[in-house]
Amino acid sequence: MTWRAALLLGAGALTLPAWPAPFLGVAVMTGLVLLLVALDWALAAPLHAVGATRSGDRTVRLGGTATVTLHLANTSGRTLRAQVRDAWVPSAGARPDVPPRRVLLVEAGGSAALPVRLTPARRGDRPAAALAVRSLGPLRLAFRQRAGRPGTPPWTLRVLPRFDSRRHLPEKLARLRIIDGIQVTRGRGQGTEFDTLREYVVGDDVRSIDWRASARRSDVLVRTWRPERDRRLVCVLDTGRTSAVRVGDEPRLDTAIDAALLLTALAARAGDRVDLLAADAAVRATMTGSGRPALLSRLVDAVAPLQPALVETDFELIAGEVLRRERQRSLVVLFTALEAGALGEGLLPVLPRLAARHRVVVAAAHDPVLTRLTTVAPSGPDDAYAAAAAWRALAERDRVRAALARHGVTVVDAPADRLAPAVADTYLRLKALGQL
Repeated sequence: MTWRAALLLGAGALTLPAWPAPFLGVAVMTGLVLLLVALDWALAAPLHAVGATRSGDRTVRLGGTATVTLHLANTSGRTLRAQVRDAWVPSAGARPDVPPRRVLLVEAGGSAALPVRLTPARRGDRPAAALAVRSLGPLRLAFRQRAGRPGTPPWTLRVLPRFDSRRHLPEKLARLRIIDGIQVTRGRGQGTEFDTLREYVVGDDVRSIDWRASARRSDVLVRTWRPERDRRLVCVLDTGRTSAVRVGDEPRLDTAIDAALLLTALAARAGDRVDLLAADAAVRATMTGSGRPALLSRLVDAVAPLQPALVETDFELIAGEVLRRERQRSLVVLFTALEAGALGEGLLPVLPRLAARHRVVVAAAHDPVLTRLTTVAPSGPDDAYAAAAAWRALAERDRVRAALARHGVTVVDAPADRLAPAVADTYLRLKALGQL
């Protein structure tokens, strides 16, 4: 029964004094209203004849807007007067074009489209939660209603990472072209492959002179070199409790994903193979890639649903998975936090086995709050205690960095907004030196 029926009953109650027998008036008025409500309910379009389907976008980048359209088909012989509430999870940012209280008219045998604009606030999978359809009668005194998950057509919108660091890609690719020898460069790196011969110019390394070729040509020729291609790169994402810490405006895991995407895009253009492993107490995602152009889109789709888990990371599991999957020598980039407790007890014991076979880089985004606390003059006891805690945290981070360096690990410790280009620079430097 709707508010209209209740209002009709109230209006009837006001006319009761005019009846000779009040109880008879109550009975007659109530019966009349109930008869109208029952008739209105019977004339409402049956919901079993209403079909619901969806169409629209399946993916969207974080910060973008997607459109998913709900289609209602009325296969009954009556006009459908419907109020529709299409509910999504709150983080999906759903804004329906048709308000839920608006009555939608769908003729017999017809259909209606109800677009919903989604602007998600978080990365990951955002499903449709529930669909409620209310079929009103012609007098709008009664309604039939179907609500809940069983009648909800399934739809999941995958929210991809924002990938803000792609603005650094043109500059990194320019440096890669220099390393690859597409642009004129001098010198050679260790472990690089012979490319071509060219005439000597002032400033060339005399160790690159090919004396035999020079004798045959009666001119001084030098060898040019190019970095080895088809190297192997493994991006390891720590999805444990330290990845849930907010560094700046987003969790540390999102910063690591952004850096991994830039590194993958760069390595794919360099012709290297990129694999992915995301784990905490269990393996959350894996991807075996190659240097093909589709690599980046596959990686984006693989990391999109990852969320931090509030558990300690099992570095023994991570080391075992990397050693089992990667038989050849690879560059392993571990995105984690330089936290003394997590790395000192978890990573350092297994690091010798991992560093013996692979080149290891640890990339971490440090919290600018710690640095700020050590530079602001304390104005009271609370500020002094906070500054002392910050100094202690920074000292522990320095000790962890020194311990990693003793095992031959390269440590990239940068602010969140500089982590992605810093990791890319480290990759380019190792590639130029032939140390991948």
